[in-house]
Amino acid sequence: MSMNMAEGDTLISVDYEIFGKVQGVFFRKYTQAEGKKLGLVGWVQNTDQGTVQGQLQGPISKVRHMQEWLETRGSPKSHIDRANFRNEKVIVKLDYSDFQIVK
Repeated sequence: MSMNMAEGDTLISVDYEIFGKVQGVFFRKYTQAEGKKLGLVGWVQNTDQGTVQGQLQGPISKVRHMQEWLETRGSPKSHIDRANFRNEKVIVKLDYSDFQIVK
């Protein structure tokens, strides 16, 4: 799949929710670290339903990489059943300055 640079640099925002054994396994900490490593901004938090949710923002190619990571890797002790991504949209500028863990 070839992608021109302009398309790879397009900023997008996407909400995510991860299902499985994702609480109490440092999932948020690893998600924050991976997001920062990729230069993404956004947030991650646990939900009362036992899932982890948040939002990713950044260049489309990096967001795609992070989505794959959330879907297939996560933290070492996590077990991901599925990942839902929704509300994806192109954005003009980032809404956040870094990647935060929300309590």
